[in-house]
Amino acid sequence: MTPEQFYSRLKEFGIDLSEEQKWQLHRYYELLVEWNEKMNLTGITEVNEVYLKHFYDSLIGFLMFEEIGNCRTLCDVGSGAGFPALPVKIVFPHLKMDLVDSLGKRVNFLNHVINETKLKDIQAYHSRAEEYAGRHRESFDIVTARAVARLNILSELCVPLVKEEGYFIALKGQTGEDELIESKRALETLGVQIIDVKQIELPEEAGSRTNIYTKKHKKTPNKYPRAYGQIKNKPLK
Repeated sequence: MTPEQFYSRLKEFGIDLSEEQKWQLHRYYELLVEWNEKMNLTGITEVNEVYLKHFYDSLIGFLMFEEIGNCRTLCDVGSGAGFPALPVKIVFPHLKMDLVDSLGKRVNFLNHVINETKLKDIQAYHSRAEEYAGRHRESFDIVTARAVARLNILSELCVPLVKEEGYFIALKGQTGEDELIESKRALETLGVQIIDVKQIELPEEAGSRTNIYTKKHKKTPNKYPRAYGQIKNKPLK
């Protein structure tokens, strides 16, 4: 997917990027490639593949989310190289964002990209997800994660951060349906209900995605999130 094809895809969703937004995406791509030479950020570095498999893939779950215009705050748990948060921030600049990652080098990269692309109301934090969730309970309209952990583990890290009436959006791959089946009771325990599941085929045979949308209908019990060792060894069932 060339950058021009990417722009055209976004127009199909009613989004016409400004020249500044196009520059921000391209500068992000340049920095991703540059930093990837000295630290492991991604195995995908060719420009057309980045626009498809990182930028478009990060955005499609939010382009299909009608409530995004009514949301003001977003937390990306396990941000890694910045997906999905940075493409989403560039395309939806009204969102105030926190990016959370456990590796200091990645956080340095994320904050460098934020500064270089002149993004506002966004910052990356060096923290373990469960520790961050313990300090920022029920603070965000949207909490999301992409390719971090299986849903029964991921939900305990993310849902405590979601405000009541807010949304937890999990961007999953081909195992998404199976993960959802094993996680339904955990999601209910944590206080969210499934409101939509979207099966997506990426263009150019780039693979299928399962994006899971949940809405928080009650407060998460205070005992969650547990320590990560407990979460990993005894996931909620």
